[in-house]
Amino acid sequence: MRMNAESKMNMNTKPAPSRFRFVRGLLSLFAPHAALGTKHSALSTPHFTLRPRPTLLLLTALISTTAPAADSISPQVKASVENAVRWLSRQQKSAGYFSEQKGEQTVRRGELPAHSAAMTSLAIMGLTSVGNMPGDPTPEGKAVTRALKFVVDNLEPDETGYLGRSDRSRMYGHGIISLMIMEMLGMSQDEEVDRRLHTLAEGAVKLILQSQKVAKSDSNKGGWRYEPQSSDSDISVTVWQLMALRAAKNAGLRVPPEAVADAVAYVKRSYRSERDPLGKPRDMAAAFSYEPYGGRQTFSTTAAGLLSLLACGQYDAPETIGASNFLMKSPPEFSEPWFFYGNYYYAQSMYQRGGDYAATARRKTEDTLLREQSIDGCWLPRNGNEKSAGPVYATALALLSLSVYHHFLPIYQK
Repeated sequence: MRMNAESKMNMNTKPAPSRFRFVRGLLSLFAPHAALGTKHSALSTPHFTLRPRPTLLLLTALISTTAPAADSISPQVKASVENAVRWLSRQQKSAGYFSEQKGEQTVRRGELPAHSAAMTSLAIMGLTSVGNMPGDPTPEGKAVTRALKFVVDNLEPDETGYLGRSDRSRMYGHGIISLMIMEMLGMSQDEEVDRRLHTLAEGAVKLILQSQKVAKSDSNKGGWRYEPQSSDSDISVTVWQLMALRAAKNAGLRVPPEAVADAVAYVKRSYRSERDPLGKPRDMAAAFSYEPYGGRQTFSTTAAGLLSLLACGQYDAPETIGASNFLMKSPPEFSEPWFFYGNYYYAQSMYQRGGDYAATARRKTEDTLLREQSIDGCWLPRNGNEKSAGPVYATALALLSLSVYHHFLPIYQK
């Protein structure tokens, strides 16, 4: 029987050095106390700043003493996660990838089944977030190992480092794949796989930064859109690029402070509130819109904006507080379009806000996902364009949402 995440966390063994590098990166990705030397005010220049890295012994002791008791996760949530992991692992194709397409598709380097690299990256992150690591001898660990090898063997970036071409997932895919790659640096037991992940990571960051520099209108400057050369921007593509950049910085790759500052300014322009003469929002419970000049204003766009600002260290910005307040009044409903990716942003960002924000989001996320889970362990998206994305996509994101309190990865510890 597979040990649950909390059991593993309390074992008196040190993690392998490669896994420590991964854990360290995850710890600093969303945990403000670990990632940043100071919290930035709304008027400060945003940048990524890492504290001096702790020794392995110190970090191991910190994790073992701060991890909550196993009973902080209900038996119902544990069972839900285990069922989801079993279902998701069984969906892997013989070539190692995950996809919503039926049957086995032909795989050629650089010419992959549609969205397969992005979908595989989501699956890898979903499985590892609840403790199934590459190199583990379990079926789930072997699935992650094979999935990671599929990516490095078959994903072929172009000369600019663009990862969204091979599987036609565009900049959405580039951000998702890039985030997964940054998180997996140092995780593989195969040195060649790790070397190739580093190469992909360097090119991926270069492409994100170059894409941001494309000439755009003042309202769109600083964000990202569907293609590297897009002249407009939206918040749903932007959030993935920012998470990838934050993870890259934590892994030791250079991310210029001006790129972060431009991205923060773009996200804040999407906060739908009138402003006072000093530029401060008047409405402290407002949404983020899909684009700065309009578009839909939903829980998903608001959660994306909130997570974007938190990834950039904007913990005390008025827009951060206002978006959190909006989500307290307008939480996710399963019937809404784009529930699964919106709920992922919601679960992670509200957890980092802490207090009543975190407690409310936890109840809402767990109640909704457990109620809507299929008997076989998967989730089925039911609305709008998300319906066509299928259960692999939905289940991976549901795992990421539930794993906020799973406490296998220190990313979710305070």
